[in-house]
Amino acid sequence: MLFGIALFPEKEVQDAANSWRIRHDPHYCHIPPHMTLREAEDWSDEKLQQAISHVKAVAVQTPPFLMTFNRVSTFFPVSHVLYYALEDPAPVIKLHQEICSGPLAITQPKYVYTPHVTIGQQLAEGELHDLHGKLKISQIRYTSHVDRVHLLYQTDQGAWTAYQSFQLEG
Repeated sequence: MLFGIALFPEKEVQDAANSWRIRHDPHYCHIPPHMTLREAEDWSDEKLQQAISHVKAVAVQTPPFLMTFNRVSTFFPVSHVLYYALEDPAPVIKLHQEICSGPLAITQPKYVYTPHVTIGQQLAEGELHDLHGKLKISQIRYTSHVDRVHLLYQTDQGAWTAYQSFQLEG
């Protein structure tokens, strides 16, 4: 079974992201707007139990924090993804590094981790540039309180749902 770890921003951010995702993100129906902390991976029952213990330990040591989205950016030319970017990504990067250590260590990451909330993906190049040009001049400022992380699994229908949530307690 595929498992991943993510955090979900508050409703205001999700509503804003969904206003774009409904038309520009083919994964709109499968998962709410989120920030991936650890990419999806197929885990055995043993690995799942190790992951739960590890994430629980990280959550106990991590204090809740605020994150502010202040602009729209893109991963072009690497991928045709449009996303809300963070004013200060350091707290999310630190959480990602803690999650992706020990039994969940990633030995050869595919990319440099960039915390973000996707608002469009698999866009044609022209559409990506058009949307990015319009949105980068917009005033964007969404603040979200982060007080938990979620271990997710993918259902047989392709949707992602919470397996377990972990309160940040540090």
